[in-house]
Amino acid sequence: MTAEDRPFLQVVRGDPSAAEIAALVAVLTARARAAAAARDGGEPRTSRWADRTRLVRATVSGGPRPRGPGAWRASGLPR
Repeated sequence: MTAEDRPFLQVVRGDPSAAEIAALVAVLTARARAAAAARDGGEPRTSRWADRTRLVRATVSGGPRPRGPGAWRASGLPR
């Protein structure tokens, strides 16, 4: 038996109805298409937690972040 002759899905336990098998095939097809679209979508998305550009952002007022002693206190003060 070649790979083309073997069934794609095989029920090993239970007696699913045709509607249940159709629902399973629909879900598997949707997942496969979503995975293919994510692969072909271009560059991978970077987690916002891992994005290092947030470390160099400006303050809300647009100026540079305060540095040096007491900077943690000055960072919360309005300008």
